[in-house]
Amino acid sequence: MKLLIFILVTLVFIRPVYGVVNELNVITSLSSSDPMYQGLLKFKQGVETATNKDIIVRIFVGSQLGSDNDILEQARAGANVAVLVDGGRLAIYQNEMGILGAPYLASGLAEVKKIVTSTVFNAWAAQLSQNAGLKVLSFNWWQGERHLLTHKEINHPDDLIGVRIRTIGAPVWLETIRALGATPTPLGWTEVYSALQQKVIDGAEAQHPGTWGSRLYEVITYITKTAHINLISGLVGSATWFDKLSIAHQLIVTEQAFLAGEFASQLNFDLLAEYETKMRDYGVVIHEVDTRAFIEATNKTYDVLGYTELRAKLKLSLKQ
Repeated sequence: MKLLIFILVTLVFIRPVYGVVNELNVITSLSSSDPMYQGLLKFKQGVETATNKDIIVRIFVGSQLGSDNDILEQARAGANVAVLVDGGRLAIYQNEMGILGAPYLASGLAEVKKIVTSTVFNAWAAQLSQNAGLKVLSFNWWQGERHLLTHKEINHPDDLIGVRIRTIGAPVWLETIRALGATPTPLGWTEVYSALQQKVIDGAEAQHPGTWGSRLYEVITYITKTAHINLISGLVGSATWFDKLSIAHQLIVTEQAFLAGEFASQLNFDLLAEYETKMRDYGVVIHEVDTRAFIEATNKTYDVLGYTELRAKLKLSLKQ
């Protein structure tokens, strides 16, 4: 009985509250060891300091309040929540956002930043707010390049034929893995460790901080540095909640979200080599491959998803 009472009290305490303006619950599926979590702490500190705690930010890791998709739906309904989420998950609300997770769209952190601060992206963000009720607080949280995590060695897309690779259950991710020759297998992030351990899947794909934070290096043998996706995420919340803030508080929230994203991205970049060293020490084989075959294989993803013209438009923005 005491356990039941504790659970009920806990649920009441952490549940998102509709209409509460002076609190923001920020959720991530990542662990507290991830650089993005350090960025979220910086966001919390920045917002609370700048507003003299008129706005309180609470952070929940490991999808404690629900999956990313659940949180997005809560945000659309007006709840005081925000989630660190990639463009692929936003594509069902704003189709263009999906291209942010498309293969080999940009090269490294500098090009990714240029895309998500462009006038083209800002127009998508405005439409997302108006049409779906989701407010992009900032979209400059670079989590790194995604690589293949497998039990067997991968040197060419042909090696992926028939290999079950866990990925995010959004069209752009599914089509990318399919184009590489593998069988895409959507699973919740918290399920990946056990699925790899029990050989329910043959591999996964992730950025180094995610691999390290979830201890996936314990249940894989190889990391193949395909860098097939630059994982850029945004802190996305409720447009209804945001619109209830004063103009001054709106500016503080978006400014602090951007500064925190810059901080987390740079911290992530600085730690990549250290993650590789630690995982090699654990026994994981991390190897470079010629990515030309992987790039060629995934080019068709843009045609399948109708992103070919949009890709060309973004490439032009990178030259400006």
